[in-house]
This record gives sequence, C-alpha cells and structure tokens, in this order.
Amino acid sequence: MTQQWVSQPERGNVFWLNVISWIARHLGRSVASLFLYPITLYFYLTSPVTRNASRDFLRRINKKEPSRMDVYRHHRYFATTILDRIYLLLGRESQFSIETYNAEDILAYIDKGQGCLLLGAHLGSFEVLRAIGVHHYHNTFELRILMHEEQNQSITEFLNVLAPEVAQTVLPIGRPDTMLRAKECLDHGGLVAMLADRAIDDDKHVSCQFLGDKANFPKGPAILALALKVPVFTCFGLYLGGNRYQIHFELLSDIPEVKREDRPQAIESFTCRYAERLEQYARKAPYNWFNFYDFWKRD
Repeated sequence: MTQQWVSQPERGNVFWLNVISWIARHLGRSVASLFLYPITLYFYLTSPVTRNASRDFLRRINKKEPSRMDVYRHHRYFATTILDRIYLLLGRESQFSIETYNAEDILAYIDKGQGCLLLGAHLGSFEVLRAIGVHHYHNTFELRILMHEEQNQSITEFLNVLAPEVAQTVLPIGRPDTMLRAKECLDHGGLVAMLADRAIDDDKHVSCQFLGDKANFPKGPAILALALKVPVFTCFGLYLGGNRYQIHFELLSDIPEVKREDRPQAIESFTCRYAERLEQYARKAPYNWFNFYDFWKRD
C-alpha cells in the first residue's frame, strides 16, 4: 500500500494564503468567498488526482456518475472550509450559524472529572470543533489535538502564526512525550481529539466495509482507547453551505474493559463501528468528504 495522503505533494502556497487571509480579515467573508471561485477552478483543472478521487467517492455515495459541476462543487466545499478556518482561528464564530448535537453528553462526563477521547475525520471542518473548544470552553476543560504535522506544513505553520493559542493545543504524533501529555489531559478531565480515518501503516490497519467496499482504517485510535480506558465519542463538524455548520457528537464506546486475549477482536469491532458512523455522516453531507486520494487503495 502506498502512503498516498502522506506522499501527495502539498498544494498550498504561502503567498496566496497571505493574500486570501488579508482579504478575509479586511474585506470580509463575502468578498473572500468570491475569490474562491477562480482559486477552486485552478486547483480543479490542475489536479487530476483530486478530480478522480472526488469522482470515485461521489459515484459510490450517490450511486450515479457525478457531473463535472458535482466534482467542482466538492472542491469548492473544501476551499470554503479552509477559508473559514481563518475566522474560526481568530475567534469569530459569531459570523457563523453553528448548531451542536449531543454536546451535553460529553459535558456530563467532564462534570464528573472524566476525560474523553474524540474521534473525527477528514469530513467537514475539524477546525470548528477546535475553535469552539478553545474560545468558548477554555475555562471548562483542557483540549488537546493529536495530529500528524508532516502533511500541509506551510498551511499548518501559517495558521499557527495566525492563532498561536490554538496551535498550542496540538500534540504532534510520534514524539516521545505525546502519549504522556495526552494521558495527563485525560486524567484531569480534559478532551483529547484526533482524526481516525487515514491508515498510514500496512501493519496497523483494520479492513472495514465502507460505502460498499473494503477500506483500511488505522488501529491506533482503538488501541489508544483500550489503553487509556476512557469514553470515546465520534465528532464531525459538517459544513452545510452559506455560513452554516453542525457539530455532531455520538458516544462510540463507554469506558472499555477488555481481556488481553480479546483485544484483537475488540480493536477490529471498535474500528469498524467507527467506520459505520463515518459512513452515516458522509451520507448526510457527501460534499464534506475531504480525502482526495484513492481511499479504497485499488491501485
């Protein structure tokens, strides 16, 4: 299996990021959104990899051949969530209509001093969740994000400069102290969030049914949940067009107690339950799917 999402060349450009950021901050979201049409068209025309991935996904989920406009719209949804990151990182959530579902379930655990693990995906905007947590609940709980930093480094560094207080929530995956810091956060009744839909190691994945075919999902989130013994929620921030977002939380697993000999089966079951939940929300908002590579690894 090739690590497509890791090896895929970065599409961002710091100069244009600064240009769109200046427009976004000084001229407003409506004007900035107009610039997304030619920008999206450029990336749509120059990236056959993302076009093919979009067409494959839309064909699977809608069970019909997507039009060129469907594929372009898919790319534009992605571009819009990137633009909206600027406002979310700057604490301007008031510009958006954001609805949350089942957040009280997580807050009930936090009120008892119980930390939780949140599993998201490259579906919609993970930034809307992080921004709400940092800007609105910073006095209620600690939030940490487990994240790979290898991909899209120029975009990541640009956004970190834009909102350093949000950047401080990141725990880079792979560093010696990362898991210790995550456990400390959970032990203090905080939230640790991570994206759980991209498998990057042949030896550490589970093959689950997803949109009518087998796809690989990483074992890491399930292993982490079983090791830390904390409640696990799925969380998806769906972009619905205009300025509307919805954040959905659902309990995936309560505090797990699994015997050592049952761990392999428990990891597979946990991971495939996550895949089922991801499919449910992908069907709810198909243009929010932002894995622009061959997710089913057919090549």
